[in-house]
Amino acid sequence: MALKTLAIIDYGMGNLHSVSKAFAKLNAENGSEYAIVVTSDPAVIRSAGKVVLPGVGAFGDCMANLTSYGLIDSIKAVAGSGTPFMGICLGLQLLFDGSEEAPGVPGLGILPGMVRKLVAPGLKIPHMGWNNLELKAASPLFAKLPPAPYVYFVHSYHAVPDNPAVVTAVTMYGGAVTAAVGSGNVQAVQFHPEKSSAIGLAILANFLRS
Repeated sequence: MALKTLAIIDYGMGNLHSVSKAFAKLNAENGSEYAIVVTSDPAVIRSAGKVVLPGVGAFGDCMANLTSYGLIDSIKAVAGSGTPFMGICLGLQLLFDGSEEAPGVPGLGILPGMVRKLVAPGLKIPHMGWNNLELKAASPLFAKLPPAPYVYFVHSYHAVPDNPAVVTAVTMYGGAVTAAVGSGNVQAVQFHPEKSSAIGLAILANFLRS
């Protein structure tokens, strides 16, 4: 039986190597019906069985690259198609309407809301390090995780959705900070599962099984 494709979107920015390596590790250990492909080809992304949007860097630069690579329409098509779609770190933030990091630059607009600068008096920004998650709503990414799973963050901004019901997890950093969101086939995390040890691999494995 031919393998299906899990497409990791390459738009010239992002933690592509570490994300693809983590999925490859899961394939080697557990087997999978998915071939892991890093791609900037809109046709491959549209036809994939699962799609991952990773991201590191600045919101405005990432949106500029997605535009220049001609990937905006294919990402929106996948998100609206029912295909399992996962955003990671900045890949979560890009799903929203815009960000205070890049005023006037539209995001993908897949989820209504804005990305706001973290406000955490007395704490360092960026928020960098390990924090517990407080799971708020059901998500296929969090199946069979232990209570208060511990994951790795690096970020200065977080999403503030128009609809609070899409927040599937928060972490506490000077107050509740959006750590994960989900709506149907679109699920995304602010933290880095590929850098979050066994818990992170469990989250990626859940995506492979979703």
